[in-house]
Amino acid sequence: MKDSLLTLLRRVDTPTVCNAIEVAQGQRGFDGFTRGTMLINEPTGVVVGYASTAKIAAVSPPSEPPEVIKARRMAYYKQMADAPAPSVCVIEDEDFPNAIGAYWGEVNTTIHKGFGMSGTLTNGVMRDLGDMAADYPVVAGSVGPSHGFVHVTALDVPVTVFGLTVRPGDLVHADRHGAVVVPPEVVDHLESAIVKMQDTEHLVLGPARKEGFDFAAFEAAWAAFEKART
Repeated sequence: MKDSLLTLLRRVDTPTVCNAIEVAQGQRGFDGFTRGTMLINEPTGVVVGYASTAKIAAVSPPSEPPEVIKARRMAYYKQMADAPAPSVCVIEDEDFPNAIGAYWGEVNTTIHKGFGMSGTLTNGVMRDLGDMAADYPVVAGSVGPSHGFVHVTALDVPVTVFGLTVRPGDLVHADRHGAVVVPPEVVDHLESAIVKMQDTEHLVLGPARKEGFDFAAFEAAWAAFEKART
């Protein structure tokens, strides 16, 4: 990914990325996004990067021997620390929709930020809302007080978060609206698609924000908008 694209993606919201993907594809129908309402610890936070994935569970104690759980936990942290930048931690809580184990709080956000990761996407639980690491966005499924019996169950596998399947290495963009996976075939065209989309939207937004905007002004602006999009 070019530095200019990364900089741009950090400045725009996820709906913009959704729209730009359709512009790059030349058609509607892109469906690689989350479904339902998600929560975020930083309202203006944007998560951008390549997915490093894992699964967790917390409702019941682990059935495997403690040494296996400990070894997998340390392998998890090694995987996240070594993830190619820019990286995003994407975790599926296998207890969803009844997730109770808050894996994301002061400790883990601080650790993952220290690893250089850009943020987290999960269908699981977060807590410590006043003490989470600054500038480390977590887009999560819920908020809760306890970590339960939280433990890592799988590493570096495809995961599903709010209807979105994320594979290791996928390019993810997430914010308070949810998340998208950018199709690999549009990456080289995404920057120009975002710029084109923003320019064409201004053909309507500019006039609409001016005093005296009426239907005649709208009709002219919309005609210009449609011409620019085709």
